Amino acid sequence: MRSFSILNFKVRRTLRENLSAFWMKCCYLLILAMPFILLIGLLLKSSLLFGEHSLMELIFSSEWKPLSGKFGFFPFIISSLWVTFISIAIAAPVCLLTAIYLTQYAKRFVLKIMQPVIDILAGIPSVIYGVWGIIIIVPFVSKVAGWFNVSSSGYSILTGAIVLAVMIIPFVLNILIEVYKTIPIELSEASLSLGATKWETIKKVLTRKAYPGIISSFGLGVSRAFGETIAVLMVVGNVVQIPSGIFQAGYPLPALIANNYGEMLSIPLYDSALMFAALILFVVVTFFNMGSRYIIMHYEKKI
Repeated sequence: MRSFSILNFKVRRTLRENLSAFWMKCCYLLILAMPFILLIGLLLKSSLLFGEHSLMELIFSSEWKPLSGKFGFFPFIISSLWVTFISIAIAAPVCLLTAIYLTQYAKRFVLKIMQPVIDILAGIPSVIYGVWGIIIIVPFVSKVAGWFNVSSSGYSILTGAIVLAVMIIPFVLNILIEVYKTIPIELSEASLSLGATKWETIKKVLTRKAYPGIISSFGLGVSRAFGETIAVLMVVGNVVQIPSGIFQAGYPLPALIANNYGEMLSIPLYDSALMFAALILFVVVTFFNMGSRYIIMHYEKKI
């Protein structure tokens, strides 16, 4: 009887383990398949537009007249790139130098105070950043444009980039702080014992060790910035044109989708065009993520 109970217990335990392993594999495969499911869905929804226009025409044409069947996405792509790269150019040095200060120079209590502040900034809804941008950044940029003898309402590429930079700073900064905190303290001690200064140790030893994490954080920051919608939509101007300067208005891809998707569902070709805009966003973000992974792998092979 006892041996039967033990056997029954082993059978139940094996069954539970196999069931748990099965569900874990299903969840893993679902996560693995999600990018491909999204890609296939966007391709299918964009197929109507591909039947009317070539890919090169869609990407490189500047003429946007949806009601006439003309869908040129080039102004939207350029505006997205302008806003994204200016924002990361603003946010990257701020995040990197702040992370170095908090982990290498500041007292421990300073980091303990700053981490909740960073988390609060990361959790603020994007619409609040947009309202802040309208109240503070738009008049500021309009005034700055006047210093350069440029007429601007303030709703511009630069305004969108500043607001976006403030939004992604807590996201990137959190990652960089964790990257620097994971570096073994022995590396710093060994460098200092050989006569290097504190800054030389940070620049040539710690930052070199943290380089893959820094690239990864900036890559994720670019991906986050490229797809941000509401805050940028509120301050960038939303004018269909190829901006030739940072004080001109732009119209990023996420703003195009958010502004038009609901009311244009009844027009099949317009709906397909907006899905193609989403497809461009998906491909660009995937490209940046894969590019950052390649840089990290290449760097790790060198060292």
